[in-house]
Amino acid sequence: MNVLIIYFSATGNTEKMTTVIEKRFTEIGGEVTMLNITSYKSRQEKIDLSLYDAVVFGLPVHSRRVPRVVREWLRTLNGQGKKCSMFFTYGGFGVHPTHYSTSEILEEQQFRVVSSAAFLGAHTFNIGGWKSMVGRPDEGDFETAKLYAEKTYKRFTGEDESLLGEFEKTELSQEKLDSFEAMRFNVVTQLPTRNGVECSMCSVCEEICPTGAIEAESGEADSEKCIVCLACVAKCSEQVLRINDTYHSWSLKLEKENITEESLKTQKSIIYD
Repeated sequence: MNVLIIYFSATGNTEKMTTVIEKRFTEIGGEVTMLNITSYKSRQEKIDLSLYDAVVFGLPVHSRRVPRVVREWLRTLNGQGKKCSMFFTYGGFGVHPTHYSTSEILEEQQFRVVSSAAFLGAHTFNIGGWKSMVGRPDEGDFETAKLYAEKTYKRFTGEDESLLGEFEKTELSQEKLDSFEAMRFNVVTQLPTRNGVECSMCSVCEEICPTGAIEAESGEADSEKCIVCLACVAKCSEQVLRINDTYHSWSLKLEKENITEESLKTQKSIIYD
């Protein structure tokens, strides 16, 4: 079976899980192609889905949904009735209604969603000082990912004909969900910048940016385009790109969510089947 894994990974969590899942698919007999759609340029290229028997979408959760640029890109695809699966990475807060909203888009695009999973990973805002899911994904998460791959492959081949259960639907309006996206800027108040610090001009930040928000030459993120994914900061080999210190908002986040760092650490990755 020829499987295409499409993934978006700004800070590396989703890519780590994709690598584990790809390896397990291959071990059990699949032929796997991996497609990274993180950069703006990668999403401009056409995909011939007729070459594949099934598709896996690996995506991060940003403010209770996958990033807007990804949602828009998914709506350009024609699923051709193919089976697909989804998995999401998140930093310990607000994974729902991501499963429902993403499956809704995929089904509208003529995919058949047969499985899903949610994997824990270090929160994006840890880059600025948060302490959410430090050290994740870990070996436990990787083992869950392997099991997810095995279950999903059986669904793809038809060995397992079980039907996927219904996902939790939200009562939140689209306007409310949109407002959550804007809240990211309440935490990251200074967008990625190198503040005039010189660098080697490798241009990785510019190449990886999902929206074309940052130019290597200026070293400044465009506030009209930036989605605060922090790919540029995470991938800067010289570590000259910076955001504001986010630690001051960490205790406020814990208080708002009525959770402690200790209880956060007890969370586990989950397979939805």
